[in-house]
Amino acid sequence: MMRSTEMIKRVLVAAILLLCLPVMAKAALITDKSFGEEDNEIVVKFASSVDRDAATTIENYTVYEESDPDIRLDLERVAVADDGKSATLYFAEPLNTLKTHVVKVRNITPAAAESFKVSKSYLGYLLSILIGAMLINNFVFTKYLGLCVFFGTSKRKDTAKGMGVTFTIVIVVSALMSWFFYQFILKPFDLNFLQIVVFIGLVSLTVQAVDTVLRKINPILFNAFGVYLVLVIANCIIIAVPLILADNEFNFFESFMLSFGAGAGFLLALYLMSSVRERMELANIPPTFKGIPIAFVVAGQFALAFLGFSGLSLF
Repeated sequence: MMRSTEMIKRVLVAAILLLCLPVMAKAALITDKSFGEEDNEIVVKFASSVDRDAATTIENYTVYEESDPDIRLDLERVAVADDGKSATLYFAEPLNTLKTHVVKVRNITPAAAESFKVSKSYLGYLLSILIGAMLINNFVFTKYLGLCVFFGTSKRKDTAKGMGVTFTIVIVVSALMSWFFYQFILKPFDLNFLQIVVFIGLVSLTVQAVDTVLRKINPILFNAFGVYLVLVIANCIIIAVPLILADNEFNFFESFMLSFGAGAGFLLALYLMSSVRERMELANIPPTFKGIPIAFVVAGQFALAFLGFSGLSLF
């Protein structure tokens, strides 16, 4: 009886080792992979030195985006480090580092061909969406959307802050509701042609709810907003965000980051503009430039300043 039990244990251990062999072999070949410092590089690190001639042969690599497996990326050259433990793949065109890339390596080691994925940290990806919507692709200063509400509520800092916070709440709630309706109603039933109608309806519902609550809780701020709170319904930003979510097939967390970043970017734009406009009241401005004309000039200068964030990549 004891011999039978011991035999069963040995068989189980042997079976587990056989199952783990592919994983062990894979771990022994590739130790790390990541995008390089430039936007057309992928860096692959090996556990031990590899044959330089085989590692620099372009035909030994196949690279494509996970979402487009039929489109092979044009690999220009491969550079191997002096110790032979890492290789840098250079591509003819910049890589879309927001997408996961699949790399297949063969004929470099005696082991079987290896396939692995290269992608950025998902948390870094979420933060890049947030920072992109807030600074790099600010909807006001780089896309020139929502200018009606922007110029109307940026005369005083108090009003600008209140409007920015209210707008952020509205855009986050309406965008998440739009994402839910798109993913679980419009898309499954092939009703994509109703996107704009449904999104505008959800935005109107959210604005009406905020209008009712604000009227009861803070009447002073409600009167300060005036007609501009109602204009949020027709704000280009609040309609553009749900459309971007649907077009890029973002999930819930990505949708939240984009909508929150768009709202925070609008709040930042309002606060910066209101700070300057308050100071301009004490400045000696020619009569022909007072009011909206000088506001457009200042907005243009802010837009030029925000162009400095173009191409910024933190993650």
